[in-house]
Order: sequence, then structure tokens, then C-alpha cells
Amino acid sequence: MNELRIKAQNAKESARVLATKTTQEKNEALTLMAIQLMKEESYLLTENAKDVQIARKNGTNAGIIDRLTLTSERLQDIAEGLKQVASLTDPVGESLSKTTRPNGLHIEKVRVPLGVIGMIYEARPNVTIDASSLCLKAGNAVLLRGSSSAIHSNTALVAVVQRALEKTSIPVEAIQLIEDTSRETATEMFTLNEYLDVLIPRGGASLIQSVVKNASVPVLETGVGNCHLFIDRSAKPEMAISIAVNAKTQRPSVCNTIETILVDHQWADAHFQDLLHSLDEKGVAFVGDEKTQSYDQRIKAADEADWATEFLELKVALKIVDSVDEAISHIHVYGTKHSESIISEDAKNIQTFLNQIDAAAVYHNASTRFTDGFEFGFGAEIGISTQKLHARGPMGLEALTSTKYIVQGTGQVKG
Repeated sequence: MNELRIKAQNAKESARVLATKTTQEKNEALTLMAIQLMKEESYLLTENAKDVQIARKNGTNAGIIDRLTLTSERLQDIAEGLKQVASLTDPVGESLSKTTRPNGLHIEKVRVPLGVIGMIYEARPNVTIDASSLCLKAGNAVLLRGSSSAIHSNTALVAVVQRALEKTSIPVEAIQLIEDTSRETATEMFTLNEYLDVLIPRGGASLIQSVVKNASVPVLETGVGNCHLFIDRSAKPEMAISIAVNAKTQRPSVCNTIETILVDHQWADAHFQDLLHSLDEKGVAFVGDEKTQSYDQRIKAADEADWATEFLELKVALKIVDSVDEAISHIHVYGTKHSESIISEDAKNIQTFLNQIDAAAVYHNASTRFTDGFEFGFGAEIGISTQKLHARGPMGLEALTSTKYIVQGTGQVKG
């Protein structure tokens, strides 16, 4: 039996034990995990530096290196996320509905853990802890399979949290890392139905589609973020520019960053140069349609691929539009149903945008950077779902549960 199957079997056994643990026991484990992370900060940063050094040597782009990198501040944020998950209401056992049938049967619908979750993700060490904390709080065992580019970081992080779990009643095998990062092991994981209850892929489009197309294990699909900002003609200039700069430059390498800015032509006539200047000051490169090029020669011509690309770097596509309807039409063609925002003071246009945009999160006068489990009050997230079944948007604790019916009778039989 190979590493994958051994650890998957251990996860299944651990899930049965974990499902019986009290909220207090789970919260104590999460708190100890946070303490252990900060206690071993030096070790974690040293191991992470090995991955970063290899990535730089291999010529990995800056956006991916940023996702890969851990710092003292980021570790502090991760530890804070663990504490926040511990403070959240435990969904397990929540009663969703109760009814008594005419025959006297009492039927109650309650939340229960999914069981064993397989997590497949790319160069994001923070996902190792986010996934572990949420799965544990929701009563699930988790089998983590990160990318080879983060193997030192992920191995260290799981070792640290397992050392914390050794001090608790939670099985250490409730959180495990598959250290074999080969494609063959990932492919085998796709079909491990006897052990895994669900797979969650988190990463680029190719990874997600590979899991969706090839897995026989049920998949909770997360999505890439080709996000848009529409600046309506009524938008307040300072607000629009501030939000555009934040949504593009605050952290360009993440999925809730905007990749295209759509600008109403009337607003552009008065304020487009100011928008370009503010973005240029942050080092943003521009591509755009012919109308935007007529405003500034620095804007290179955008091709069809640019409108559909998740740049994940300091680059943005710009387009001048005639109306909110044209902006919505563009987003319907190129958006990935992740996060879209309108900056506007026009009540009719605002409502039209909010009603017609098909996305997991739709914003008015706010940056798309808030599409995040921590920002939504979930403590952390296991991913952002752009599908419509089971869960949508940032997936927190409730998304990691299922339901079952508890039916109690007094001897009823069906005639």
C-alpha cells in the first residue's frame, strides 16, 4: 500500500473519531495550533525560504513567488485566522428544521461533517493551515496535496500542527500531507472514492479543470478570478480611483484582484487621465481597446486573450464603454463568475448591475479584494466557489458540512 492509500485510510479512521469531538475539544486544538505556529516561526520561515529560493532559481514569475512566500506578518495572520475559526459557531449538530408528521414521526434535519476532504492546491502555503483549521472545526479529516514548489513549507506546516495535535484528544492523522507530489499520485487521488468524500481543488484554471474532468470523487469546484471593475458615469472620481488602485495593486497575485477596468465614456472624458496616473504610480502596465488608446499612447492594444486573462500581476486591461449595459455584456462574455464591482451613484444603474451580474460576489462602491473568508467573518476559507451547487462564494465552515435526517418514532410501520 502506497503513501496515499495509507494516509487516506488513516484519515477515514480519524474522521470517525473527529466527528465525536466536542466544540470545546476542537477549539482547544485550534488554539494550540496557533500557539505552535508562532512558537516555531523561525523553523517555518527557514523551510519556506528553501521553496522561495528554488522558485527564483527556476525563473518563477513574481506573482507566484508572492503567493508562495511566508513572512512573520503572514504567519501572524494565519495564526489569527486559527483563533478566529476557534471563535466561530460550530455548525456540526445544528438543527436546520424539525417537523412532526401526521403518523407521529419526528423528523429533524441536522448538520454533519462531510467526512474526509481531499485538498489539491498549488503554491499557497497559507491554504495548508486554512484548509486544516476549517476542516477540523467542521469535524472533517483532511488529506492535503500541495504542489512540489511548496513542499518544504507544507511539510513543515503540517509537522507543526501535528505536534500541536499531539497535546489534544484530536487524532494526529486528522490532518495529513501527501508528500509525494507526482502527477500519478494526484491522478490516483482523483478516484479514491473508498476513502475520500469530496475533493476541493484550489489553484489555476488548468488544475481546477483537470480535477473536475478526471475525478470520480465528488468535487467542490473553486474558480479562477477574472474580475472586473466598472466605473459608471456618476462615480465619484476620488472613490473610483482609490478603489481601482486598491483592487488592482493591493495584492496583484490573488484571485479577487481586478484584471479589467471598464470605464463609462462620460467619466473617462473628465477623469481617465487621473486614473491612469494613479495606476502608473503603482507600476501598473496597461493594455486597452482603441478608445482607451486615444486617451494615452502608453496603452498597448489589447488582444482577445487579454480580456479573458487572469494576469495575477501589475497589469490591467482597460475598456471604454457607452453604458452599464455594455459593461454587463462584456462581463458576461469574459467574467469567471467570481467578483465584480460597480462604482456609481446612479440608483438605477447600481440595481441593474447588482441584479444582472452572475457572480459569487457583486460589489457596489467597494473593492473586490474583500471576497475572502476572513473578510466575510468566516475566520478563513477553503476556497472561493464559483459554481452554484452546494456552496458559492468564500467557503467557510457551513460549506464543509452536509446534512442528515434524524427520524424518531414510536413503533410506526408503513402499511
